[in-house]
Amino acid sequence: MRLRIHRTDWPRPALILTDTPLPDCPDCQGEGGHNRDYGDYETGEYAGTDWDPCPCWDENRSWVLLPLPRRPRRRQPDVDPWGTGYSDEPPF
Repeated sequence: MRLRIHRTDWPRPALILTDTPLPDCPDCQGEGGHNRDYGDYETGEYAGTDWDPCPCWDENRSWVLLPLPRRPRRRQPDVDPWGTGYSDEPPF
């Protein structure tokens, strides 16, 4: 098991300690798995890609080290929704 520190945003911002694939794995060459394209059964057209993880690595093995605070959202300035540039409301 080779561990590294990684930043994640899901389900909330945090620093996690996660497992990494073996760099000298003969099956995946250190990538952690293989992409597998597949097609539609009837037409034979491309339908998507699956990820097949390698047994040298467990992508679900991770531990939260430090939860990070969320960034405050920026407020949008008040914008005239009609684009007229003036209002027919009284000033008081």
